Amino acid sequence: MLKRFMATGLLVLMALTTKASEIVVATVNNGHMIEMQKHTGVFEAANPDIKVKFVTLEENILRQRVTTDIATKGGQFDVMTIGLYETPIWGKRGWLEELKPGPGYDIDDLLPAMRSGLSLDGKLYSAPFYGESSMLMYRKDLADKAGVQLPDRPTWDEVKNLAAKIHDPKNGVYGICLRGKPGWGDNMALITTMANTFGGQWFDMKWKPQLESKPWKDAVGLYVNLLQNYGPPGSASNSFNEILALFNEGKCGIWVDATIAASFISEPKQSKVAGKVAFAQAPTQVTPKGANWLWAWSLGIPAGSKNVDAAQRFIAWATSREYINLVAKSSGWGSVPTGTRKSTYLNPDFLKAASFASAEKTAIDSTNPYDSTLPKSPYTGIQTPAIAEFQVIGIGVGQQLSAALAGKQSVDAALKASQQITDREMRKAGYYK
Repeated sequence: MLKRFMATGLLVLMALTTKASEIVVATVNNGHMIEMQKHTGVFEAANPDIKVKFVTLEENILRQRVTTDIATKGGQFDVMTIGLYETPIWGKRGWLEELKPGPGYDIDDLLPAMRSGLSLDGKLYSAPFYGESSMLMYRKDLADKAGVQLPDRPTWDEVKNLAAKIHDPKNGVYGICLRGKPGWGDNMALITTMANTFGGQWFDMKWKPQLESKPWKDAVGLYVNLLQNYGPPGSASNSFNEILALFNEGKCGIWVDATIAASFISEPKQSKVAGKVAFAQAPTQVTPKGANWLWAWSLGIPAGSKNVDAAQRFIAWATSREYINLVAKSSGWGSVPTGTRKSTYLNPDFLKAASFASAEKTAIDSTNPYDSTLPKSPYTGIQTPAIAEFQVIGIGVGQQLSAALAGKQSVDAALKASQQITDREMRKAGYYK
């Protein structure tokens, strides 16, 4: 009887000690993140002591949720999908755990722009799941029919000319599709790069907002003009996923957005125009500085997590070279997450499958967050000035410019309101009186 009791107790103790830790991963509803969830069983099989639960959100909602949770130490998530904007700010505040992947991870294989942007004082605080810049994607068949050849780095004037010539709404083709949905990482990511290349900046060296300057008026004026005349209906509500769906259906002639889109629009299983698309660098105008953005959807661990070791292991797996090979094996090299590792761009199978590879890497390598504006600026960052206040500012300004796009107010009125919003937040934060 005693032996049976001891044996039963031992089994209960073993069950308790082998119970899997559950980590909660907050992520965005983009294609590569959905793909990651499909492969998580491979990680769980190799790590039977860990179970992974995903909370998948639209990107603006994700940004709000993770920001609130980490600032209040809510502890809802063990892994957060964040980017080059949040990582250094949150790392400096002690809100993120330092990542310490093992030697097999090959941290030196990470692209320098990504590793640098996700580090602080030489310590990695989030790891890139996929990285991106922005570039121009366009229907080469339509451009050829219109007799237009775009250079490798066109101007926005050349883009407007092509959009006008291929705009054919009667046959379901709109000249250009651009983000219009308000958000600091949505419409403002694109519009800021436009303002940069038109010679503008968010703040001068005294931190005074410059949103009513000529470069901003020229850039936003062109943006609104393009979408009102050559864009699809409802552009003020469109983000990445909405435009991706339109482009894959053959309804967009031109799209300037994240380089990561290239892998989706080049995939015949999901794109009706695969094989008809050409790629160029993001458009410039007055200066090439800051014409294309730099971003990574990366994975970080909030300092309040109770499952740091399990979260470290998951991130090391999801951002590894082995994970990229896993996706290649199951879905093909044209579908792997890109923009993170040097080895991906040295792989002949990837280069053969990805017609966009050269343009993508050129775009990433050309970015410089430390010199992204023609006038000297006090901030680092290209599409997102690296100050904590920018989230509130970017959301407020994004709403004003989306309203201008929807025809609810003029460009001048939107920029005047944007200047006031930005000035108020900067005064509140103590940048000046």
